[in-house]
Amino acid sequence: MIVDDLDREILALIQEDGRISNAELSRRLNLSPPATHARVRRLEREGFIEGYAGLLSRDKLGYDLLSFVLVGLSVHQYEHVYGFRERVLAMPEVLECYNITGEYDYLLKVVLRNREDLERFVVGELTPLPGVARLLTSLVLSEVKSSIKLPI
Repeated sequence: MIVDDLDREILALIQEDGRISNAELSRRLNLSPPATHARVRRLEREGFIEGYAGLLSRDKLGYDLLSFVLVGLSVHQYEHVYGFRERVLAMPEVLECYNITGEYDYLLKVVLRNREDLERFVVGELTPLPGVARLLTSLVLSEVKSSIKLPI
């Protein structure tokens, strides 16, 4: 699984515009459409391109509250850890979940509509989970930088 400079250029262009057509990609690369298509398919097959998605506006869809929640577990036994993970995977409000080192065990990026929604989520969804000992919630006041682009 080796990527060359042309592959990196393909990845950069696709990362910039996931809807770029094969014809436009070929034109920008100065490469034939079949050769471009074959390279893109190889990059997909080898896992360099994991998928394509439309980025939606949280604000326009009514999700005004973005927060980060640190979760500390009281016990680190298999059933509690994986039970917690399974429950979090089923929560649509959780955009991202990371198992972290330090004082807390997990960091959640959560999107909600308002303060009442936050209370429902924290008190009704997270707190009752088996093994959850403590939570620390931080509300985002403004987004200084938000990117999904990797430095290629």
